[in-house]
Amino acid sequence: MRILVVNVNTTQSITDAIGRQAAAAASPGTEIVPLTPLFGAESVEGNYESYLAAIAVMETVRAYEGHFDAVVQAGYGEHGREGLQELLDVPVVDITEAAASTAQFLGRSYSVVTTLDRTVPLIEERLHAAGLSARCASVRASGLAVLDLEEDEKVAVDAIVEQAAYAVEHDRAEVICLGCGGMAGLAERVVERTGVPVVDGVAAAVTIAESLVRLGLTTSKVRTYARPRPKLIANWPPRAR
Repeated sequence: MRILVVNVNTTQSITDAIGRQAAAAASPGTEIVPLTPLFGAESVEGNYESYLAAIAVMETVRAYEGHFDAVVQAGYGEHGREGLQELLDVPVVDITEAAASTAQFLGRSYSVVTTLDRTVPLIEERLHAAGLSARCASVRASGLAVLDLEEDEKVAVDAIVEQAAYAVEHDRAEVICLGCGGMAGLAERVVERTGVPVVDGVAAAVTIAESLVRLGLTTSKVRTYARPRPKLIANWPPRAR
């Protein structure tokens, strides 16, 4: 089985970290192929960058040469999963939805700890759109930018743990979801400091993708995710003028 794991930003070191986490979660015999978008922002922290990332991820997957069995979109709260599902027959799993759905097997309520406060509404909207918001106790911002996660790991863990502990104590969360692909690999340290289950979206998405492939299930093409109708798309890809 081969799974494409696509970062939503163009920072290669984050792609590498996501790839390592995905490979660690994968079963023997599953090949993880980490991909960095062909264009886009170095970090995705707002609507403009998220919509740009959606196009970049779709085009990166379309440009991939070779067979694959599933795709994981490794961006928390980002747009684009629906477009990938239209384009592809294989399962497409978004880490936001994978983490939240997994958390619901582990406790009555969950909270998401993410990066900057400006990303909170994006995550809330994605959870609502996916029908996963009813049991979300809160979405909390650590105050870290995406690229800060690589600068000082101790500072990053401390900031994430502080918000996770607050969510458990004050929001009554029983499970914590790590709300950024760049947080891959931090789950164990957050568990040690909070005492509750912590779900890493990348690991959860890979596991769900593997299960869907093994079950022989694919995306329904009856209505919502039917293939795009053949038509002329003007001036694409865009060229410098």
